[in-house]
Amino acid sequence: MATAPDSKTTSLKKKNRHSGSWAGPAEFWSLPNGPQQAQALKNAVLKMRLQALSNSASSTPPSETEMESESDSQASCVRTAAPDSTSLLSDEILLNLFSKLPKSQLVSNSLVCKRWCRLSGKLVRSIKILDWDFLESGRAVYRFPNLIDVDMVQACIRSSRNSSILFSNKLVSVHLDTSEVSGSRFFKKGDILDSEFVDKGVKILAEGSGNLGRVVLINVSEEGLNYLAEECETLQEMELHCCNDFALKGVSGCRNLQILKLVARIDGVYESVISDIGLTILAQGCRRLVKLELVGCEGSYDGIKAIGQCCQMLEELTVSDHRMDAGWLAALSYCGNLKTLKLHSCKHIDISPGPDEHLGSCPTLEELHLQRCHLRDKQGVRALFLVCEAVRELVFEDCWGLDDNTFAAASICRNIRDFSLEGCSLLTTEGLELVVLSWRHLTRLRVVSCNNIKDSDITPALATLFSVLKELKWRPDSKSLLSSGLAGSLVGQKGGKCFRWK
Repeated sequence: MATAPDSKTTSLKKKNRHSGSWAGPAEFWSLPNGPQQAQALKNAVLKMRLQALSNSASSTPPSETEMESESDSQASCVRTAAPDSTSLLSDEILLNLFSKLPKSQLVSNSLVCKRWCRLSGKLVRSIKILDWDFLESGRAVYRFPNLIDVDMVQACIRSSRNSSILFSNKLVSVHLDTSEVSGSRFFKKGDILDSEFVDKGVKILAEGSGNLGRVVLINVSEEGLNYLAEECETLQEMELHCCNDFALKGVSGCRNLQILKLVARIDGVYESVISDIGLTILAQGCRRLVKLELVGCEGSYDGIKAIGQCCQMLEELTVSDHRMDAGWLAALSYCGNLKTLKLHSCKHIDISPGPDEHLGSCPTLEELHLQRCHLRDKQGVRALFLVCEAVRELVFEDCWGLDDNTFAAASICRNIRDFSLEGCSLLTTEGLELVVLSWRHLTRLRVVSCNNIKDSDITPALATLFSVLKELKWRPDSKSLLSSGLAGSLVGQKGGKCFRWK
């Protein structure tokens, strides 16, 4: 005789059917991202089960079989959970591990979790800030607390990020909006942030990164530079764009500054004035300078003389696209420890250097580099060689106007040991030979891409010099090398049968 099931048994069967519908979730659902999501889903199912049990406990107490089943299920989930192994490692150990990885992996490491993001930021030492809000909000110094090299020029120039046109040179790189380009200028006056805003950003940077060793700024005032001098005592290198004379008063507070680059003007971008006033202020305040670069600066004999007299540790001076008054070359003789002189992109050397007896010389000078300079002014070039008479290494690179007569003045420099000539198409083999043979101490010679210097014009005397050199790189005429390389192939010969019509 069949008996009707009691209510407790019926409730248990319904509950088992309900729990059985969730069994094996990985069998019904696809988990394309691997075991971590599967484990997360299992944990969620377990939580729902425990919640269901707690809700039913108020009406029907679970049996011993149920409790054992749920306990086994929970223990299984705990055993299969994937713990975070790195949580057992200290920050110091993780930082040591991250430092051994390539720098390219710092970004991917910072995306793992908040802790890895914080630790990866501590390993970043140098950044170029592109977004002003990132600096002004304080996120830059919070995200990267150990910065020692910061470039904030691009963040201070308003530009269209959606533009596909990129203006770039060795000094600045910014996206352009074609609708805003007017005449010969790529930027309007208001595209560069005012000094007040720049000073505010510099203050945030100085307070958050007190160990700065190098900084690149634009349109900063004396007040902003004072913040740097007070907060960043270890600052040794600075690059300033679009600053005036009186802003350089703040630079004098940087007592450990050794390398300084002043960019007063870039054609088509911005214009500012740094004259003898600024050079004198700089000389009196930064007496420990070792390297100084002047780009687009004005000045004269007085400004360079002040630099030479006050900055007695100066070893390298670079002058680019200068607008110096006549006679400035004579002031170089006051640079008593100058070892390297570089002239870049200068439209003239010195339009009126004055008499030879007033020029003086730099007895400690070892290297003279001229790159992309106009050398049509023979008087200025000759005066330069007189001042640099003691030089041992001479470099000409892509200089326009260097012909045989101009180059003949280089025979004044008797101590040349290394000579490099590249991209000077007016100089001939005869003009080169006349000067090179006068250098008795020459040991290294490099001649590249000078089309008027021919292999066929080499004399026995020049060939003898080549045989005793320690180092020789001779590629003056690429066209002649090309012809010899194609000998026998009929290419380049009139009437050759390299190509046949079918």
